[in-house]
Amino acid sequence: MRIAILTGGGDCPGLNAVIRAVVRQTFHSYSGEVLGISDGWAGLIEGRISPLDLRAVSGILPKGGTILGTSRTNPFKVEGGVEKILKNMQEFCIEALIAVGGEDTLGVASKLSDLGLKLVGVPKTIDNDLSGTDYTFGFDTAVNVATEAIDRLHTTAESHNRVMVVEVMGRHTGWIAVEAGMAGGADVVLIPEIPISVDEVCKLILQRHSRGKDFSLVVVAEGAKFQDKEMSKMIVQDEKLDAFGHVRLGGIGGILARAIEEKIGFETRYTVLGHVQRGGTPTAFDRVLGTRFGVAAADLVARGEFGKMVSLQGNKIRSVDLKEAVGKLKTVDMELYEMASIFFG
Repeated sequence: MRIAILTGGGDCPGLNAVIRAVVRQTFHSYSGEVLGISDGWAGLIEGRISPLDLRAVSGILPKGGTILGTSRTNPFKVEGGVEKILKNMQEFCIEALIAVGGEDTLGVASKLSDLGLKLVGVPKTIDNDLSGTDYTFGFDTAVNVATEAIDRLHTTAESHNRVMVVEVMGRHTGWIAVEAGMAGGADVVLIPEIPISVDEVCKLILQRHSRGKDFSLVVVAEGAKFQDKEMSKMIVQDEKLDAFGHVRLGGIGGILARAIEEKIGFETRYTVLGHVQRGGTPTAFDRVLGTRFGVAAADLVARGEFGKMVSLQGNKIRSVDLKEAVGKLKTVDMELYEMASIFFG
């Protein structure tokens, strides 16, 4: 069989593990051939496609990012984009496509599958917000990076008797904030699923100070919103929309820090972790999960099970319909958040 693979959306630790696994499984188990598509859907539209052999994927397992490159191109927003994709699939004799990505990339994959493209999806997002899978690779690495940052900021907060606000990624869901906050011993965790009450945040900080703790750590997801009507919109760096209609988030950490300092008078600083969370070497968990996903995706192609996405359910790799995966976001489990809140204040 002759298949192709692309990676779309934001880069993510573990992508190279998927690419490597698809190539090795296709070659060893099915005597097949794999083509690599450069820069996501943009490369498939423009025909930037080249062979991926065993040598090409040797040594890439521990590397962050993606050797194929990525983009946020939406073929349905490019004039003639879908037609060019179908044409290039024929010209390069591609029998099936494996698309690795998050909500946007797999949303495109689902639509193309409806048009008859033989396609399998692999879930990738550090936000861990895709339905149909318990975990996405990249998430564990992001949580570990955020946790280490919180640990480091803890010593500064304690030394200077400050409130430290840490802004982490999480556009629509607060999975990174909750898990990193729990692991790092945060005193308050704020997520997009629950609007922020500045009064409640300050109450928790004051409660902590009343016990003789003169410093606090607040973790906030970038997509969190305030209860206050005047501040209830998403905080953005840039109003310009990308190809999937998203603005660039960032800045809520600074606004929250100023609000806390103005309200209760404690010196408050903020740190925005940003893209640090999605870069660098993947954790062992993400390397293994990416490898398992890649092998399973190649197997689905070999069995002709298209329109599916590989997923982790419990400790087993399963497959689900792509429509299920992109039908709705997987928001934070409120039982987990309630457990985290035991340690607030």
